[in-house]
Amino acid sequence: MPPSRVTTRRTVTNENDENGTASMRLTRSKAAASNENDVKKPLQSKKTAVNTQPLRRRAALGDVSNVAKGEVMEGKKATAKGGLVSKAAQPTGVQKNLSRTNSTRSILGTKDTNKKAEVKRTGSGVMAGKRKTSATSSNALSIKEETPAEDEQPSRKKIHLEAQEQKAIEESKENKAEQEIEAKELVKQLPDDVDDLDREDLDDPLMVAEYVVEIFEYLKKLEVATQPNADYMDHQEDLEWKMRGILVDWLIEVHTRFHLLPETLFLAVNIIDRFLSTKVVQLDRLQLVGVTAMFIASKYEEVLSPNVANFRHVADDGFTEEEILSAERYVLSALNYDLSYPNPMNFLRRISKADNYDIQTRTLGKYLMEISLLDHRFMNYLPSHVAAGAMYLARTILEKGEWDPTLAHYAGYTEEEIEPVFKLMVDYLARPVTHEAFFKKYASKKFLKASILTRQWAKKNAALLGIDVSLPLDTTSR
Repeated sequence: MPPSRVTTRRTVTNENDENGTASMRLTRSKAAASNENDVKKPLQSKKTAVNTQPLRRRAALGDVSNVAKGEVMEGKKATAKGGLVSKAAQPTGVQKNLSRTNSTRSILGTKDTNKKAEVKRTGSGVMAGKRKTSATSSNALSIKEETPAEDEQPSRKKIHLEAQEQKAIEESKENKAEQEIEAKELVKQLPDDVDDLDREDLDDPLMVAEYVVEIFEYLKKLEVATQPNADYMDHQEDLEWKMRGILVDWLIEVHTRFHLLPETLFLAVNIIDRFLSTKVVQLDRLQLVGVTAMFIASKYEEVLSPNVANFRHVADDGFTEEEILSAERYVLSALNYDLSYPNPMNFLRRISKADNYDIQTRTLGKYLMEISLLDHRFMNYLPSHVAAGAMYLARTILEKGEWDPTLAHYAGYTEEEIEPVFKLMVDYLARPVTHEAFFKKYASKKFLKASILTRQWAKKNAALLGIDVSLPLDTTSR
């Protein structure tokens, strides 16, 4: 009686244990596979043994393991892509021992059957022909670069270019001749007793001597359009001229603290006067108008303007940054965004050219011009008129000579026209000091103590000029 199956079956302790061979269950498929492996097979060659294994692609190395594997890949790619050869099948220039009758040549031959016979290549390897073509192309490029562009152009184009160059030379000569004629015409327009000071600046492009006359004619037209209303305080219920003077004196102190340009101060005061000419302002918002005007002027004139936080700080945090920015938009809209104010500093520099740029005279002239910012009586006069009066008084104090025709021509005002502005300045200087910041600014050595020197002269000569400083300012105005 045969033994039962229970006794021959092995017990499995853990079916999931892959490493436990003694406890693995023997199935019929595994038994059949083991019987087939026991049958002895004929020995295989090394080449076929290698080919039976699956090919492993190595992306980094380009799959250049051996030549035999390359032949297998050539066969596959030849049938799939119609004769294309992989990089692994292409022999490099170093592999000289490979024969020309390998599979790569046969494949390339089948690919090029429809083409014409090529010139015989020199060198070994598949890349030999490519190297020759690249060399010939580089030689062609070098030859093309060596040939100048003018040789490649047709003869008609050369003639056309030569004609254009000749025309440009003739036009430049004509322009020079016209400039010389215009300069001679300018000399003819000047009177005989007036020196032509712009002729020496014709070679300096920064002085724009060709257009300087037209520029100052335009500025004199513009100063009329930007002149504020001299009587705007009549419709201001809470403000007085004295309050305006205090505000401007404080702005001069702020201007000095921030080291701003003189043009910034003049523009800021012009913005204040033009704004107050159109809008009614309460007394508690007057300082906000002054801070905003200085903030706008610094943006317009300065290269690096102070931050809005700096202006908030100098106002003792009486206004927030949002209030200053909101006031900026309101002031600009009221002025229709027109900030093209002809600064009196431009006219002072123009007159100083006729004064041979004397530094002491011009420093005193700057101080006298700033009087027009503090004293409301100067609002009736244009910036060019104020600049001429300041230069005239400075030359008189320093005893620089008479107001000759050359100075009168470049200033635009005669001695008789300057007299009312001249007397207003002497009247202000002969009175007691009311604006401390303005006086201290020009009492320093930096400004040659201009405020002290001019006041000493004014107190001595006010009575000789017929100026009564005992009268109040309101009676002497206008």
